[in-house]
Amino acid sequence: MRGYRELAARLREQIISGELSPGEKLRRIVDLMDDYGLSRQTVREAIKELADEGLVVTMGKGGTVVRNRTRVKIPLNRYSKVLGPNGARGPWETACAEQGLDGQMHVVRVARVQADDRLSEQLGVPVGAELVHRQRRATLGPDDVVQLQLVWYPADLADQVQLAGTSKIRGGVFGALVAAGHRPSAVSERVESRMPTQDEADQLKISGKVPVVAVTRTTMNSAGRVMELLQSTAPADRIELVYDNLPLE
Repeated sequence: MRGYRELAARLREQIISGELSPGEKLRRIVDLMDDYGLSRQTVREAIKELADEGLVVTMGKGGTVVRNRTRVKIPLNRYSKVLGPNGARGPWETACAEQGLDGQMHVVRVARVQADDRLSEQLGVPVGAELVHRQRRATLGPDDVVQLQLVWYPADLADQVQLAGTSKIRGGVFGALVAAGHRPSAVSERVESRMPTQDEADQLKISGKVPVVAVTRTTMNSAGRVMELLQSTAPADRIELVYDNLPLE
């Protein structure tokens, strides 16, 4: 074998064919050096190429692990399916369950913040208005982080709906809003692709060269008041946004 590209091609084939499964460790660098008669630097360059492609994750002393690339379909109609006040799942969990996947939502942090210029414009509130900010992680299983979510609510609404606590909202926020008499009426989404920040890459366990899909969702009531601003970020190879049967008139 001549160089790192050839080794990367060999390992890539094993990963794509399923010979190496998600979560499985690659052989140690010293073992790959012996197997293929390559230098340490050459093996490292091959692994780096695979990491940049999103095929593996380097875990330091934990070795190099084949990355889970299970793709989750996220349909627009996931919202209408969770408007009942007594549901057991939120939008992410509902979309995953329909595909036989164990989707979970985890609350990372909840805080009270003041609206800056950007949040003021997006939420339609005065600069300095009190907001409740929730940080969440959408996963497959308990720890495969697929999507990062940052969410903001007007504080008065959050207090009425009991969104200011750190507990997970059973059935999702939409169901909780309906139960409290605040039925969402319309949702707008803006989708963009970009490269991840270092913090996003670390949380999603991807290389900084794996692109992400960033979605900004604004939820309003029938009077046009913004009830929720959500920003989600996910590796582009892990989600598929589905917008079916949209009306043309």
